[in-house]
Amino acid sequence: MTPTALSGVALSHGAPGGDVHSLLDTLREIVETARSMPLSNAAIVNRDEVLELLDEAAAALPEEIRGARWLLKEREEYLRRARHEADEILAAARSQATSMVQRTEVVRESHRLARGIMDRAEADARQIRNQAEDYVDAKLAGFEQTLERTLASVAKGRRRLQAIVPADLESEPLEAHAETVLFDQDADHH
Repeated sequence: MTPTALSGVALSHGAPGGDVHSLLDTLREIVETARSMPLSNAAIVNRDEVLELLDEAAAALPEEIRGARWLLKEREEYLRRARHEADEILAAARSQATSMVQRTEVVRESHRLARGIMDRAEADARQIRNQAEDYVDAKLAGFEQTLERTLASVAKGRRRLQAIVPADLESEPLEAHAETVLFDQDADHH
């Protein structure tokens, strides 16, 4: 992928703060479509392009984390409202029970209803809290796995590049060997 193509990718994802998955997919595409070294599985990638995409992905992660925090804040707000509503219902039930001069059964029933409402509100709050925690954990686990795969691919590519440098390249000029490599590469494709 050329630097111009990279600029198009960065613009389409909205740098910084682009979609982390899209940035990582683009990084994977760069590695997968990189030109291969002759007689090797190693690939040549533009270090600046890869580093730029990694920087964009790192900049986008705080956006995802802010989204998760917003979900947690919404959950807390819901819990507060549910507790407040349950307190109001319980207070209303107590007030009604004390103002009534009826049989004990009516008072027992109102207490039972209030307790049932409180139990449902607490169960709903627990469920929402568990769902929010599961959502945040799943998102973070996905980011972690994607980053680990990407870092492993980059490290593997770098190891392969380092491993294929023959000892004779270190002693002779790079330009003289490049012509031979280009000639050999052209011969393989014909």
